[in-house]
Amino acid sequence: MRIITINVNGIRSAQRKGFFTWLEAQDADVICVQETKAQVDQLSDPVFHPAGYHCFYYDAEKKGYSGTAIYARQKPDKITRGLGWDPCDSEARYLQADFPGISVISMYVPSGSSNDEALARKLDFHDRIMPHFKALRRKRREFVICADWNTCHKPIDLKNWKPNQKNSGFLPIERAWLDELYDEAGYVDGFRLLNQNADEYTWWSNRGQAYANNVGWRLDYHVITPGLVDKAQSVSVYRDEKFSDHAPVIMDFNWPVIK
Repeated sequence: MRIITINVNGIRSAQRKGFFTWLEAQDADVICVQETKAQVDQLSDPVFHPAGYHCFYYDAEKKGYSGTAIYARQKPDKITRGLGWDPCDSEARYLQADFPGISVISMYVPSGSSNDEALARKLDFHDRIMPHFKALRRKRREFVICADWNTCHKPIDLKNWKPNQKNSGFLPIERAWLDELYDEAGYVDGFRLLNQNADEYTWWSNRGQAYANNVGWRLDYHVITPGLVDKAQSVSVYRDEKFSDHAPVIMDFNWPVIK
């Protein structure tokens, strides 16, 4: 099973940059998309419904903002949009597809970088969603949470970690939340399970030559349940083409799929 996650920073913009053409060649089973920035009625063109996939869009109430999507080769047994509280639901930040024995989630965690109010909203989101993640661990199925987490966990996960310890995305309180997700809730960072290399980033600022010089942050990743640890086969960040200020992350699992 190949699962791809990407924050497209606007699905229509990514389409113009060749995202769907690239996707056709990836042989992916599930694609998780964040920050679609479009309403469903703006995506009627067949290009936004790739052949061979069941497409599920979840759009925010505010036009041109947030939004998630999942493309699945196998029809899910169930689709869950939202968790019953705002801004998770009004901003369409959580979309879950259930398959036999495994669920895949596309999630977009709020950014806290713009001001103190944004950071407060992000931390509140953290507080409210953690009990849900802990509850999922009690279910008899595996989970792959594909998300733009908007936080780096360790110094290895961003280029300039020392000066960024005072900035949202690498604050001690944000990193401690990831500690809780891994150490207490028992989830596993799928990328670091297979790749311990430095300079592996998924987002780059548009300022200066950040992308060209690989001055980035690893904000996008697959968080998996322990039952998938021995099923994880490979993981990679795709950088040959640029569809967004984020890069796609591709992860393969030894898990049966129905083509």
